[in-house]
Amino acid sequence: MPRTRCRPRPTHAQTLKPVTTLCPECGHRLDFDYANFRTVTTLDAVTRLTLQIRRCPQLGCPRYHRPYRPEAESHFALPHHEFGLDVIALVGRLRYAEHRSVPEIHQELRRRQVAIAQRTVTNLLERYDELRALATADPQRLHPLLQGQQRVLLAIDGLQPDVGHEVLWVLRDCLSGEILLAKSLLSASTRDLAALLAEVRDALPVPITGALSDGQETIRQAVAQELPGVPHQLCHFHYLREAARPIYEADRHAKKELKKRVRGVRPIERSVEGEEDAEAEIVRGYCAAVRAAVTDDGRPPLAAPGLVLCARLEAIAASLDRVAARARVLPVGLRKLRQLLRRGLEQTASLWPSVRVAYRWVKQVAQLLKNRAELPVAAVRRRLSRILSGMRQVAAQTEAEDLRRQLRHFLKVTKSYRPGLFHCYGMADLPRTNNDLEHLFGSHRYHERPASGRMAASPGLVVMGSVRVLAGLATRLRPEEGLELPTGYVARWQEIRAGLAKRREARRQQRRFRRAPVPYLQQLEELADKLSLPP
Repeated sequence: MPRTRCRPRPTHAQTLKPVTTLCPECGHRLDFDYANFRTVTTLDAVTRLTLQIRRCPQLGCPRYHRPYRPEAESHFALPHHEFGLDVIALVGRLRYAEHRSVPEIHQELRRRQVAIAQRTVTNLLERYDELRALATADPQRLHPLLQGQQRVLLAIDGLQPDVGHEVLWVLRDCLSGEILLAKSLLSASTRDLAALLAEVRDALPVPITGALSDGQETIRQAVAQELPGVPHQLCHFHYLREAARPIYEADRHAKKELKKRVRGVRPIERSVEGEEDAEAEIVRGYCAAVRAAVTDDGRPPLAAPGLVLCARLEAIAASLDRVAARARVLPVGLRKLRQLLRRGLEQTASLWPSVRVAYRWVKQVAQLLKNRAELPVAAVRRRLSRILSGMRQVAAQTEAEDLRRQLRHFLKVTKSYRPGLFHCYGMADLPRTNNDLEHLFGSHRYHERPASGRMAASPGLVVMGSVRVLAGLATRLRPEEGLELPTGYVARWQEIRAGLAKRREARRQQRRFRRAPVPYLQQLEELADKLSLPP
């Protein structure tokens, strides 16, 4: 959409001159050749910049007639940009620190007398992501911080909002909390992940003394290849979730069957609507308890929502039994509710014994891995071996096929994870779980939701994630830093932007095919025909 208003007139004027007066190649004096003019809108004024351009007049110099622009120009604005760096910094702070949407940011800028279009706010937000990520990953800022702690404990994990698309891989230091690298990859092969680990390892000023991840096989192989001899801790949460998956599924199935059989609470509630006596209040209270129990869900690996539901409904039924024993005659509503609960519990009674037995074993392993007594590594290994031996014996002796299958799956997964479960007990500050990095992804989704309205991570997060995650996290944790850009940042920023442009173009091609498959394929066929023609 073209401009509908004239660009505001400058209110200030400033002249910038190059600090460099001698050619860095031949040492000859640089002559003033011509002047450029540009208008930059900042939060305080609209400034007319006069840029004096110098050139080397020496004919044999490799930099003959190449322009030297004022070094201070990059401190006002980006090349070919109308708005200053302070406007970009404000846009980023409003987005990530105050969670404002693009229309809200546009309104705030207009309130500050900044003449800007709403679409431009989106463009400036992308520039902020790139610049803040560049400033956060600056070695001059990061290296002193890492040298002070003298080591790095590396955590790695990936985020894939769309199945079949790219994966955003993030490598983070567990000690400082700094993100060392964020990059989107088309695959999760060992070679790709090994390249990421090698890039981080070579850029660090201190050694990597520990690694942390989930149990993905390609990550294990990449760590063993690029970080030989470094203890690789496997996440206890991911281990228990994967090992207990069949148990959790059995619990969820039993819960679903029990919920089917206790439907009918709403008619009992309707029967006492409008009544204000004590009997109606009691009926509503018991119905509310049943509804609260039915609607409460748990999450794997240790939460057993089915067992919790069964226990709560049993407690409600037992309470009704006690009321009936004391009063001898229950009100009609309570009698119906009691019959409903008893029927549901009796019809699903056969589903719970194996789930209870399996979850007891899971919780034994979980309590041991917490190691609240701070036992040495050897003692934790021995105790886990004893628990697994008991689990193996129960699996061999039980007549319940479901329980046998669940315990054998747990033992199989434990065998795979076991070599990487104990490094955290022998190394200070090495976490047991990779949940901090998982929480980082969740935190980004949580802070994006008020501004974007999305519950899940947006597909664009993978495209822009290599800078957006860094920018969002750094702004929320250190809003006072602003845009502290290193000297000569423009070239590095242009490299980052070019890489993001390639990734956006790849995603754009996918959209083009979905919207018009036939023209898209015809265009590719024409290109292929041109390649087949003789030169």
